[in-house]
Amino acid sequence: MSNRVMIGMLTPSSNTVLEPVSCAIVADLPDVSVHFARFRVTEISLDDRALGQFDEAPILAAARLLADARVDVIGWNGTSSGWLGFDADERLCRHITEATGIAATTSVLALNEILDMTGAGEFALVTPYLDDVQRRIIDNYDRAGRRCIAERHVGRSDNFSFAEITAEQIEAMVREVSGAGPRAITTFCTNMRAAPLVDALERDLDIPIYDTVSAVVWKALRMAGVDTRRIEGWGRLFAAVP
Repeated sequence: MSNRVMIGMLTPSSNTVLEPVSCAIVADLPDVSVHFARFRVTEISLDDRALGQFDEAPILAAARLLADARVDVIGWNGTSSGWLGFDADERLCRHITEATGIAATTSVLALNEILDMTGAGEFALVTPYLDDVQRRIIDNYDRAGRRCIAERHVGRSDNFSFAEITAEQIEAMVREVSGAGPRAITTFCTNMRAAPLVDALERDLDIPIYDTVSAVVWKALRMAGVDTRRIEGWGRLFAAVP
């Protein structure tokens, strides 16, 4: 029997960030590989057509394709339950496992576990999203007992364009919200190129920063029995969270 760990990731079709970033995070783990299946997502907004992109049928179809590769864990590498409600991800994970027999997790459920484990009840939120999407995310966290005390967002809806937000823009937003003194900052979008910036920003600001691509990789690795302390250079999450 092989000791190789294979992580499956469900990917929005217009996302160009999460695949290279996920692979880069595990690049120094020769026994781990990440594999991807896409379903159609092009717009993030609260209108019916955009919300319909996250109906379960195409997501489960993509999960079944990942199951053909006999991956050890399936992760939904996306943040849709931030505005749909966290129960949407809980239900999706249950249905993925029922359909494939493979344990499942998501970016948002992993992030929420991290916030709970670290006691980060007050956090700051950085996203590329529209005003109403941002408000919905904050409201959902508020109902869950986690208070967003500072936020910045770019105001975009085109999912492809999120990857074009520059490192300088991301760093500026993170630095701005850090002034509120949050217990943690989350860069909340899996098509925003924030994860490679986390390590340096954490050292400079002395605030933990939890990126949603990093969060689902962290959780999937833990579910597969991989010691995440083997990963260096991607922030405190992989070494410090128990």
